Amino acid sequence: PVLGNQNESNKINGYEYVDLGLPSGLKWATCNVGADSSEDCGDYYAWGEIETKSEYTGDNSKTYGKSMSDISGNAMYDVARAKWGGSWRLPTKKELEELENNCKWKWTTQNGKKGFKVTGPNGKSIFLPAAGYRIGSSLYGAGEEGYYWSSPPYVSNDDGAYRLYFRSSYRNVGWNYRHSGQSVRPVSE
Repeated sequence: PVLGNQNESNKINGYEYVDLGLPSGLKWATCNVGADSSEDCGDYYAWGEIETKSEYTGDNSKTYGKSMSDISGNAMYDVARAKWGGSWRLPTKKELEELENNCKWKWTTQNGKKGFKVTGPNGKSIFLPAAGYRIGSSLYGAGEEGYYWSSPPYVSNDDGAYRLYFRSSYRNVGWNYRHSGQSVRPVSE
């Protein structure tokens, strides 16, 4: 579906993207992995895993405590590449920071879902739903917080990876424990 104020439909491997006019030229997908629309939360993935699960724990995490390099574009670990194929991949930490620093962020409600409308330098936008996160078998923070994985592991320990976090009044690129189930918004060159 054509979303928001975009005039043209751009797709890679059947999935729509928006060129936000960022310095890098990076293309951002219009929806999360597992979602049918931009405001749909989609599926939750532990970092470095390509399947959903009923429980998100350290014990059943495939990457928790393991020394790993950046997983961007590696279909064994990058769910964007595994599920969407083509040139889709997880964003890097630097690319999340570019999105955070070069766009206007407006907390809003789109089709009943809360999240951020992120408008790029060229006036085009994407919507990031506040999908919350999963730990154990529970969902936390839905409608209030967003957690979006990036591809590099956290530098200071083998239990974490970098992610974008936001709530209505705050956002940052930091790290979370890899076993938590979080959203994935793919990118492509």
